[in-house]
Amino acid sequence: MSHFKRAGNVDSLAGFRTPKPEAAVPYGLLKAARKSGQLNLSGRGLTEVPQNVYRLNIDDPAEAQENVSFRGSDRWWEQTDLTKLLLSSNQLTQLSEDIKLLPALTILDLHDNQLSSLPSALGELQELQQLRLSHNKLSSLPTEVCSLNNLRSLTLQQNLLETVPEEIGELGNLTELDLSNNLLKHLPCSVGRLSALRKISLCHNKLSSLPDGLDVKLLDCSHNQLTNVPVSLAGMLALEQLYLQHNKLRRLPQLPAPALREVFAGNNQVELLEAEQLSCLSAVTLLELRDNKIRNLPEELALLLTLTRLDLSNNDISTLPASLSLLPNLKVLLLEGNPLRGIRRELLAKGTSDLLKYLRGRIKEEAEGAAGPTAMTLPSEGLVNTHNIKTLKMLEYIDKQAASVPDEVFDAAAHQAITSVNFSRNQLTAFPPRCVSLHQTGLWVNYLM
Repeated sequence: MSHFKRAGNVDSLAGFRTPKPEAAVPYGLLKAARKSGQLNLSGRGLTEVPQNVYRLNIDDPAEAQENVSFRGSDRWWEQTDLTKLLLSSNQLTQLSEDIKLLPALTILDLHDNQLSSLPSALGELQELQQLRLSHNKLSSLPTEVCSLNNLRSLTLQQNLLETVPEEIGELGNLTELDLSNNLLKHLPCSVGRLSALRKISLCHNKLSSLPDGLDVKLLDCSHNQLTNVPVSLAGMLALEQLYLQHNKLRRLPQLPAPALREVFAGNNQVELLEAEQLSCLSAVTLLELRDNKIRNLPEELALLLTLTRLDLSNNDISTLPASLSLLPNLKVLLLEGNPLRGIRRELLAKGTSDLLKYLRGRIKEEAEGAAGPTAMTLPSEGLVNTHNIKTLKMLEYIDKQAASVPDEVFDAAAHQAITSVNFSRNQLTAFPPRCVSLHQTGLWVNYLM
């Protein structure tokens, strides 16, 4: 009798058979993609896109070639065209011209690969709305991409682009363009013709100028070589966020954008804040000017009534105007790294609220110590702040719960070039008629009532 017992189902030739290679893209994924129209192949270590992906909607599936019955949910002839293809975080070095076999694509994600070029066939994907190409090795963009009429978002950050084709201006529906972290020294003028554009990121390039005609909500030009922002961009009426950090600017841009809320202009060479530039910031809530060379703060800063955060860290400011305390919404004032004199260090350490309280006390002391013309008591016990009238060109009569504004208030502003009026927190039922006289100087007056 044999001492060895034969196993029931052991394949005696198993060690001699060549193992069947595992498919780069599991068939189950392809089958699901035919139903959903979406295929996610991100992070699979692919060095190329398998041919059966390109031919997903052309070749019949394996089931169709077999004599099998199908349930209603498995009917291959009712497949959906692929509209979303995600190929990010792989090791793709090229994309085949066969990408044109997927003409229904609306989203193509190729970010975080090793692509150094793109096929011209991309121009045949006329339904494409999002093209993600960031974190590759692209040195150029084929002009065919600029013929994608439905493209809404084009992201090209972290590549090796030195130029952008002039034809990019033909992307009439583009709303988002990201060209950050490239090697761009200039942009084609046609970028200014992208009328639907709302967000453009140009940070970390080598730009020394910007194209005319831009009108976006967000403009990021930080970390470039800009020495000025062209006057032609004064037409950016939609601008809400402006990033200009780490450039070579010597002055703030004069951009009368009525919707502008946030301005970041730190790490430049700004030495002087001018009234003309500050007057354009009437709606700004955040102003960042850290790491510049500013020495003096103009009284006109107090006209930024919507300002909630002001960062002046690491400048050359030695004194603070007391008028800063008149900013009604200021919550954060950063002053570290300035050679301030006349203000105790412990006061600065206490924070914004205590510092503004101290500055308001200085204004009150000046008003109480001055002779008649500088401060005037009205029958309502209110005080006309002539400091604001003469220095800031601002006329105030606030928080009195009054039904009308006394004539004495307007008398105090006679012959002054008033540019701002604040009669808020009262009980006015009509526009004060004497406000009309403030227009006689020919200046525009902002009213807050």
